[in-house]
Amino acid sequence: MMLIRTAQTTDAAAIRAIYAPYVEKTAITFDLEVPSVADFEQKITHITERYPFLVVEENASVVGYAYASTYYDKAAYDWTAELTIYLDEEKRGSGVGSALYDDLESELTQHGFKNFVVCISLPNDASMAFHKKRGYVQVAHFKKVGYKFDKWHDIVWLQKSLLEE
Repeated sequence: MMLIRTAQTTDAAAIRAIYAPYVEKTAITFDLEVPSVADFEQKITHITERYPFLVVEENASVVGYAYASTYYDKAAYDWTAELTIYLDEEKRGSGVGSALYDDLESELTQHGFKNFVVCISLPNDASMAFHKKRGYVQVAHFKKVGYKFDKWHDIVWLQKSLLEE
């Protein structure tokens, strides 16, 4: 059974375990070292002061997490949130991420957010397909802005707007 709930600081070790392979094996994140459990505890505390930070459990184990954060720290951007999602490697493509994002986007919408943005490092076909399927469109492409594993990486920004055109 799947349960989506607000993250607690007691989830920090499980969240770290999910995040570690992305840091150690991929350029999906530009972190070069895996943050500590204490770093994740602080992140959970800080983010949940203003934004949702959700975890998904299956069989009482955390198998993924997603959260929103400040896009840019100026008052005019207060209706825009940057979204982040990470899943246990074995849960990708299982529908867990879609359920998690459904809840995250719903909470943000209920709190008045109008724009969701995501930053994706390239290559990352799975994340691009996931977000495009959810209605996100690419709005920017920055070339060779992150350096990891002895290689330069591009990033793209995608946006989903709830505002009328």
